[in-house]
Amino acid sequence: MDSFSRAGLHFRVADHGPSSAREDGAVVVCLHGFPQGPEAYDAVVPRLTAAGLRVLVPEQRGYGAGARPPHRRDYALPELVADVLALLDALPDGVSTGPVHLVGHDWGGVVAWAFAAAHPDRLASLTVLSQAHPAAYRAAMTNSSQAWRSTYVGFFQLPVLPERLLTAGGGRLLAASLRRSGLPTDLAAGYARRHSAPGSLRAALGWYRALPFAGGVGRVDVPTTYVRGTRDPFYAEAAVEGTAGRVRGPFRRVDLDTGHWIPELRPDAVAEAVLAAAQGPDRT
Repeated sequence: MDSFSRAGLHFRVADHGPSSAREDGAVVVCLHGFPQGPEAYDAVVPRLTAAGLRVLVPEQRGYGAGARPPHRRDYALPELVADVLALLDALPDGVSTGPVHLVGHDWGGVVAWAFAAAHPDRLASLTVLSQAHPAAYRAAMTNSSQAWRSTYVGFFQLPVLPERLLTAGGGRLLAASLRRSGLPTDLAAGYARRHSAPGSLRAALGWYRALPFAGGVGRVDVPTTYVRGTRDPFYAEAAVEGTAGRVRGPFRRVDLDTGHWIPELRPDAVAEAVLAAAQGPDRT
């Protein structure tokens, strides 16, 4: 599977592992965050496929030239969730049609939380990296340092200016800000190059600009693993602690001595968490 379509948009998919998955639902879907791309999981994927899992990593809305609609409402969270549903519905013959294991980092984690709340029947497990549950994140805005940690979100709401500043000089400022947040130089430069294409960063920022249309995210019944970096600058402890209360199903939290960029910096731990979830007891 190398692509799927929805509502006139065309999404590329990196498809790794066995050509047909086992009947035990051994399909993993990994959702990247901002300003990454499918390459965020490059070091995770081989660890999962070596265990016999089939791994699909889509290039999400706005990140590929074939899926860049023009309006900010086009990037609202329900649309992003519907994209993932379309991906699952497009799985080709020979792939298990049972529940899949969903992984999401950063903004991909927001989508993963929302998908799990809306479509629990489609998931065998949920593994979220870095991103606290959106309701816990929102609650922490009023009783912790979360509002201060999220000031960049307000900046991204501005029209035109953020993308002009971040892409100037070949994306020098974007790369520098990613390095300051703990991403290695080569990866920071790679993500900056990704968004040097016309309209790319504007589309990626559309996810932030569509926040007024996001709606709420409910509680999650799916067996969930929440992996967070104890040195992540973007999430207050109140948001982290509040996440467990938003999961009604089995919940496990994994604390890593790292920062925000968990798929790139700790691929071993990510793979371990996903494999533990995939090998766990079936959800009833």
